[in-house]
Amino acid sequence: MAANIAKGVLVVAGAGNGSGTGAATARLFAKNGYAVALIARGADSLTKISDEINAEGGQATPFPLKSYSHDDIASTWTAIQQRFPKPEYEIRAAVWNAGNAVFKPFLSITQEELESTVDTGIKSAFNFARHSILTFKENEVDSVTGKRGALIFTGATAAIRGNVLTSAFSAAKHGARALSQSLAKEFGKDNIHVAHSIIDGGILTDRSREYRKEPGWAEDANRRLDPESIAKSYLYLVNQDNSSWTWELDLRPAHEKW
Repeated sequence: MAANIAKGVLVVAGAGNGSGTGAATARLFAKNGYAVALIARGADSLTKISDEINAEGGQATPFPLKSYSHDDIASTWTAIQQRFPKPEYEIRAAVWNAGNAVFKPFLSITQEELESTVDTGIKSAFNFARHSILTFKENEVDSVTGKRGALIFTGATAAIRGNVLTSAFSAAKHGARALSQSLAKEFGKDNIHVAHSIIDGGILTDRSREYRKEPGWAEDANRRLDPESIAKSYLYLVNQDNSSWTWELDLRPAHEKW
């Protein structure tokens, strides 16, 4: 009964400046009745996204942190649970969208760059997943979806194949993919849905508009991914019932080479 009464909460880690996948997912879930907890290292951007969602009739709260370290993630989850307590609220979905990429020749990558990329891509993802699953295990099974919660990892093409300049990034993304698959197998029996989304292609964001120089790229939906479309796929994953769960989703624009 509590699962049907409580307001669902989505926790999103990695919202950027508000133009990418994390923010688009937060907006869409808010429009579909979820309260949203936004996690990122940029306090100003988080406040802007939250204010926008709240102004449009949704419910969002920013939770800026200094880093994605074990302690900062733990304290942030405590703050989220205090802000959205049971039985009024119930954390039902979580999205790990944070990342730190370095694209350089192998011999040019510094130890600091390697540690930053791997720490965020694997260790921080591990800690975020741990808190998500511990929270989900306290939920009752939803009568409609048959799940206690859903955890989604935003991946990349680098999660399934390495390439020139992607040695550190691909190592981190391979690790996160393996983590998500392990969790999907271990906790499916507990009615916790874990999914991994491969993003194959450039996403239309404020940043990509600046560095993508191909004429017409931003205007051509056949050549780039739209954050709002990715968000719709994430909502679809969360709404899947327990007779058909997707572990890995592969998203790319229509004209992407693969």
